[in-house]
Amino acid sequence: MIPKIIEAQRKLVPEMMELLHQRYKVLKFIEIAGPIGRRPLGQMADISERECRNLMETLRTEGLIRIAKEGATITSEGATVLESLRPISDEWTGQALIARKLGELLGIRSVQIVPGDSDEKPAVKSLIGKEAAAEFMNRVGDGHIIAVTGGSSVAAIPRHIHSLENADQLHFIAARGGVGEDIGLQANVIAASFAEASGGTYSSFYYPESLSVEAHEVFKREPTAIQMVELYEKTDCVLHGIGDALRMADLRNTPENECHLLREQGAKGEAFGYYFDDKGKVVHRIRTVGIQTEQLEKVPLIIAVAGGKSKAEAILSYMAGAPRQTILVTDEGAAHAMLEKLEG
Repeated sequence: MIPKIIEAQRKLVPEMMELLHQRYKVLKFIEIAGPIGRRPLGQMADISERECRNLMETLRTEGLIRIAKEGATITSEGATVLESLRPISDEWTGQALIARKLGELLGIRSVQIVPGDSDEKPAVKSLIGKEAAAEFMNRVGDGHIIAVTGGSSVAAIPRHIHSLENADQLHFIAARGGVGEDIGLQANVIAASFAEASGGTYSSFYYPESLSVEAHEVFKREPTAIQMVELYEKTDCVLHGIGDALRMADLRNTPENECHLLREQGAKGEAFGYYFDDKGKVVHRIRTVGIQTEQLEKVPLIIAVAGGKSKAEAILSYMAGAPRQTILVTDEGAAHAMLEKLEG
């Protein structure tokens, strides 16, 4: 029904839909980045400062935003308007059609696409986080154990989560050990952030991913490691990122001989410590106590988050073998690049 109405409006008053989409986009950026000033908002929305000032004044007059010394923020009425207009905006921009196509081509549950390209505008990552948070809150239900990975995309989710009903039944755990040196992007810290935002509980699991074979074998027999493996078998939901294979290898300070192997095997993407080629085949895996790919098949709700045109190949490599119940939350930059590769 919505596509027919949009097509009729497009023919009768084409300029109306263009204006609607522009105001919708500006309001969306104010929602995720507010309080925000006129100049940075104009840069995010790709419009002049003068156009931005006029749009902000219109939105303020309609009670959709408030403007203060520190910048513009969205009102509750503005948030309601955004949610109501989303289906229309998605159809108008073609995002809804691309999402449906991608979902079918990837063979997964669904694809959700947010405006922009996080390679070009870092704030778009917050949009991905907001969309993933909405999917999580709408679908988690009475789930008990939620495993989360590290990474900037997953770290952008908790700030958009509010207190949930039956939150005392939600227990967040790290899906794997630590990667890199940024403590804020570690799975343990992110699991704690989810618990704090939702009102749930969490367990910490300190396991570095750079242990020797001998140390790894010893650690697997530790009570905390055994307990975590048992929790992975009972996991109801997984929220995870998807990394570029060679970048992830660099973050792990991977020895050059292993990096050479990854390049030789055509590794494109990484998730859960597994490296995948463009066909979805596992070409390498690291020694880690974490959730395994075979365990994912039994998890009812899986939400994958990754964006940016540069991540297209990495996302496709993982999605080639992803569980069918996966929901992918991404941005326009990655979505268009993926569709181009799939159809090409």
